[in-house]
Amino acid sequence: MTTEHGTGGTVGTNGIHESHLSHRRPSCQARRDLRNGLLFAAPWLIGFTVFIAYPIAASLYFSFCEYDAIRGPKWVGLDNYRTMLLEDDLFWKSLWNTLDMVAFGLPVGLVASLGIALLLNQRLRGMAFYRTLYYLPSITPIVATSILWLWLLNPQIGLINVLLQKLGVANVPGWLTDPAWSKPALILMGLWGAGGGMVIYLAALQDVPEALMEAALLDGAGALQRFRHVTLPMLSPVILFNLVMGLIGSFQYFTQAYVMTGGGPQDSTVFYALHLFNRAFLDFRMGYASAMAWALFLITLACTALVLRSSARWVYYAGEGA
Repeated sequence: MTTEHGTGGTVGTNGIHESHLSHRRPSCQARRDLRNGLLFAAPWLIGFTVFIAYPIAASLYFSFCEYDAIRGPKWVGLDNYRTMLLEDDLFWKSLWNTLDMVAFGLPVGLVASLGIALLLNQRLRGMAFYRTLYYLPSITPIVATSILWLWLLNPQIGLINVLLQKLGVANVPGWLTDPAWSKPALILMGLWGAGGGMVIYLAALQDVPEALMEAALLDGAGALQRFRHVTLPMLSPVILFNLVMGLIGSFQYFTQAYVMTGGGPQDSTVFYALHLFNRAFLDFRMGYASAMAWALFLITLACTALVLRSSARWVYYAGEGA
């Protein structure tokens, strides 16, 4: 038997408000919805657990162990990190090589992508063809691209040096055989794939309001002033995105060096990811490689956080002042 009790719901024979019970105990429909939702999400949850969460946790554990993937892991504490920082000279060499690519290769790639996007943003006949032409190299497999450029950069018969000789250059670069030219050669090769960033810049350029350009033009702003005071601020969120993604990619630079140089000449292209790979799959020092992976994660995280923290000073978001 139930009785009404104001507006708070009905009161049962045991004196407990039934509305309170309904809030406390989920209905059959709610439980069914929860079960169905978990069933639909189960493939992703299982995949995330097996292929992402567990490997991350295992890698963190192995970084404190001596582990060769054949015998079981043996706990050694911070020995891997101590060896990495104090005894492995190639660790610091690979880190500096990687930082060189971040400091020089990344800005060159960003500027090249933006420059190509500005050229391809013109309203000319056949522009769609040129946009496609510049974008295609960025979706070419990196291994195939590396083999192609291995031939182009050949010091004796490579097309680039042949053209330089025809232009009158007597001492052509050694490219991948000269430590002084090995990293510039890889940076030059990286321009081949500038179309990926170009597409993002191009989309952002087409989203710049025409009213702002017309207002700047009426105020007497020249092309350079319009680019500096209108185009760049409107592109700043996209520049931030490409900068962060390029920063993460530069710290993981691997395939080109692995295919083209193997780390040579004279360890000038032993990048961090290549050194990590060699320790893991050539020396079978999986524990040490796991420690290197976590060090790389922390370095990348710190650099990314620094960029994001600085973005408040130079990134402009439309409507933020409204």
